[in-house]
Amino acid sequence: MSQVHNYYEYDYKTKTIKLKNKRCPRCGSIMGHYKEPTERWYCGSCGYTEFLEKKS
Repeated sequence: MSQVHNYYEYDYKTKTIKLKNKRCPRCGSIMGHYKEPTERWYCGSCGYTEFLEKKS
């Protein structure tokens, strides 16, 4: 069974489909969001990583 509903969300008011996660700027794949041990966005295809700064 397809897991497409985990990647996209549908807005019923504007009738648009939006991607939940970011796309990788290097290869265009969908990136994963990880919160532990440090919060970051990671691309499993090419290894591109964006670290997020903590808000104090």
